[in-house]
Amino acid sequence: MKTIQVLLVEDDPMVREVNRQFIERVEGFKVIDMASNGIKGVEKIKDLLPDLVVMDIFMPEQDGIETLRQIRQQNINIDCISVTAANDVQTIQQILHLGVFDYIMKPFTFERMEQTLIQYRQFKEKMHTAEDVTQAELDEIIGQAWQQKEEVVQIASIAQELPKGFNRATMDKVLLFLKQTVNGASADDVASGIGVARVTARRYLDYMEKNHLIRVDIQYGSVGRPINQYFILPL
Repeated sequence: MKTIQVLLVEDDPMVREVNRQFIERVEGFKVIDMASNGIKGVEKIKDLLPDLVVMDIFMPEQDGIETLRQIRQQNINIDCISVTAANDVQTIQQILHLGVFDYIMKPFTFERMEQTLIQYRQFKEKMHTAEDVTQAELDEIIGQAWQQKEEVVQIASIAQELPKGFNRATMDKVLLFLKQTVNGASADDVASGIGVARVTARRYLDYMEKNHLIRVDIQYGSVGRPINQYFILPL
């Protein structure tokens, strides 16, 4: 499949550059241009015809929600991924209703961006090669994207009321680490995997388990204390 051409729409120059570097670190993606607001973004979409738009929501002159509305109203055939600090459920639902492929909350890790872009590339490859699809094939193509959207709403609802001393970016790292494990992970595994102290990892794991984002199994070895093993919960 050809290189996926990306238009980046973000008003903050520093964030724009970080996002550009993140996107271009993923094989098969190239940022062909950037815009600082939605008005310029729509103009460049029509002029350049990129495959994908990665767009902020809070921008001067014209925000991302209005820009998405214009894209849909004008029947512009383009895919969009939202990248924004907005974490209230109402805003998230508005954006999801406008047909974005995914919604990534700031601050985020490179791994979170990479995960979305890889899934997007797989989605495009399958759609590009398929002529007719069965229900099972369609479920496979769109299933991961819909699961991510449901997770965004669920996690955002919990993250709006994080206790004092908790950080949304750290919680995202814990979730991403657990998603990438097959047999679960201990607090020690999580701590070393994301670069935090064990006591910090344990605090986040306990909080997330109480809020039904993850589950814990107690595993007993032949010697020593039992070990809590944490697993991501399916929605």
